[in-house]
Amino acid sequence: MTRAITSTAGDQQASGATRRQFFRSFVAGSLLLPGIMHELLAEESASGANIDPLAPRPAHFPAKAKRVIFLFMTGGVSHVDTFDPKPKLHTDVGREVKLDHPEIQNRPGYEHIFLKRPQWDFHPHGQSGTEVSTLFPHVAECVDDIALIRSMHTDHSNHYNATLGMHTGSFAFARPSIGSWVSYGLGSENRNLPSFVTIAPAQTYAGSQVYASDFLPGAHQGTLVVPGDEPVANIAPRVPLTRQEMELATLAKMNRRHQAERPDDALLAARIKSFETAFGMQMAVPDAFDLSRETDATLALYGLERGSNKGYAWQCLVARRLIERGVRFVELIDTGSSGNWDSHGDMMDHARLAKNVDQPIAGLLKDLKARGLLDDTLIVWTTEFGRTPFNNSADAKGREHHNWAFSSWLAGAGVKPGIVHGETDEYGVRVAKDPVHVHDFHATILHLMGLDHQRLTYRHSGRDYRLTDVHGRVVHELLA
Repeated sequence: MTRAITSTAGDQQASGATRRQFFRSFVAGSLLLPGIMHELLAEESASGANIDPLAPRPAHFPAKAKRVIFLFMTGGVSHVDTFDPKPKLHTDVGREVKLDHPEIQNRPGYEHIFLKRPQWDFHPHGQSGTEVSTLFPHVAECVDDIALIRSMHTDHSNHYNATLGMHTGSFAFARPSIGSWVSYGLGSENRNLPSFVTIAPAQTYAGSQVYASDFLPGAHQGTLVVPGDEPVANIAPRVPLTRQEMELATLAKMNRRHQAERPDDALLAARIKSFETAFGMQMAVPDAFDLSRETDATLALYGLERGSNKGYAWQCLVARRLIERGVRFVELIDTGSSGNWDSHGDMMDHARLAKNVDQPIAGLLKDLKARGLLDDTLIVWTTEFGRTPFNNSADAKGREHHNWAFSSWLAGAGVKPGIVHGETDEYGVRVAKDPVHVHDFHATILHLMGLDHQRLTYRHSGRDYRLTDVHGRVVHELLA
């Protein structure tokens, strides 16, 4: 039995040690997510300035979007083969161009570079007439709900740096992910589920940094979900529920007694709540990933076979279920068995990759719209950079990295539907009108969530940091 806490330091120390031992026994014996619980225990010695890091917070101004689903196509999708039609690449194919491009300068065999034609045709779709290539026939059906950006550009042509930049706003140093910033700014709508979830079959370039919280409180780090038989590790209780409830009741009694001696310890109250949340996750997480009650029609909409627990269709459907349950930010990274979009050797790889994601993404858009969820959910589709409209020969099968121009799109809450923003030059080499940098992209996403990117800051090492660093502007032309 644990002794009652007295006013003496010695007794407090002894009782505290016993209580900590009980915590660790409870965690090891029956709780889920050892990494999360280790973090909660570590926070016992942290500052109490942020009493409850996941408590809901008011936005800076009325928000259009309550939540984000971030679709990331890792590897570099070719804009001139997907969302940015360039007829001149067909008529001028084989023409030599002189460019001091970061991917080919001083590279043996690239002393001469030539325009390369797209390998897929483009057609107008919807009432908006937005042109999309035949790679994305299902997404093309949704163009009237999409704000397509054809003038994206970024700072780096290496996968690692560009991927890091698209997720954190920093191209060289580890910084908090955009999902962590959103969680930090707005808190959680459901304390039984993480506020930020990343679903990926495998790590992408920059690894766990794409969903890390870095210097933000650890509660805002993304929870990694890996499609398969056990999407969230150690979620199943290791002891019967009745015993676990008894453990929680005993722990609650000890906590109340401990707190009574420390009425001004706000962090203690938050820590107690954290253990209750972890218990709740054991119930909420399996329910969120249980697709058995989804109708055949819904599964067919996403292109998902009943019983399947893998693939981008599974990721998209689970994302809908998570945001329905209050998860603030869900990222779906396309790193499946099909490989990634880094098509140096053969652009025909894009055909297989597009087929893997096209129907699931369109299904997600249609499903959210039918359920009324698209009205307050922001869908973001992007990649880290584009691919060169040229190569060292006109008949080269692949394309190289291209950070000067690429395409992304937004849909849903607060987004002006059925528009095209910005344009590239006649060959898709450089942005020619209305450029949108990654910092501008981030500022716009935060704005739709009711967050001012200049005010959403965190003090670290004597400096106020923000997602957009000292850059970024909201692209108001994209807003409804």
